[in-house]
Amino acid sequence: MTARRRLVPYGLLAPGAIWLALFFVIPMYFMGELALRSGTFTEGFQPAFEVSNFSDALSGNTDQFVRSFVYAGTATLIALLIAYPLSYAIALRAGRFKLLLLFAVVAPFFTTYLIRTIAWKTILSDDSPAVSVLQFLHLVPEDGRVLATGAAVIAGLTYNFLPFMILPIYASLDRIDTSLIEAGKDLYASSTQTFLRVTLPITAPGIVAGVLLTFIPAVGDYVNAEILGGTGTAMIGNVIQSLYLEQRNYPEAAALSFIMMLAILAVVLVYLRVAGSGAFMGDDEERS
Repeated sequence: MTARRRLVPYGLLAPGAIWLALFFVIPMYFMGELALRSGTFTEGFQPAFEVSNFSDALSGNTDQFVRSFVYAGTATLIALLIAYPLSYAIALRAGRFKLLLLFAVVAPFFTTYLIRTIAWKTILSDDSPAVSVLQFLHLVPEDGRVLATGAAVIAGLTYNFLPFMILPIYASLDRIDTSLIEAGKDLYASSTQTFLRVTLPITAPGIVAGVLLTFIPAVGDYVNAEILGGTGTAMIGNVIQSLYLEQRNYPEAAALSFIMMLAILAVVLVYLRVAGSGAFMGDDEERS
């Protein structure tokens, strides 16, 4: 019985471990092996341990790398500024309308990602009412345009990944014991002080999770830049797509994919270091 009990955790971990091995570890191995090959699409790519593929992939694409992180970071920040008050209102103020508002948050997922992005192309077109309002408010010049700019790409990223920010924050807010907030006010703390000292620290895990779930897919996205952007708004995902599907340079595309993943991993580790891994895990000692 003791031996069986010791095997229970491994049995519970087995499905997830097998899933990761089949759909992450093995594909990563083959992509790494492909990144070190040399040759052409017509003649075939032969194993050659071509380490120069990594430097070749990075050269000339620095602007796209920086632009990807700037666009994704800006979209993540905007999504956080929108998501937190909205999640707060749904979790603590919505009452009987809570489920209806949650449905409104996830409703866009009933439409495909591509269709939602194309819809934004219509919204941001030069003769759309939205652009006319922006021009009236002098946020856009009279002869200016929003489509095919970096602002359009950021708007598309923010919209498409906003639910990934809202849901984790909402989950953290929904679990708050409201008696803690009332206790803070009973101790003569203002609403702002209660929010900063009670509500915000408790919801830190949701904020950290929401930022990661938004930033990571946004930095590798290529659909928004392809549909809403112009010639000067290409992101690193667009470069990888072009290398795979147009230039058929598979080794360089695989190498660039590896570089992008390492860059994202470095940013995430720095973010977790600054935010505190305890906040991500919900560790009370870390928050205190």
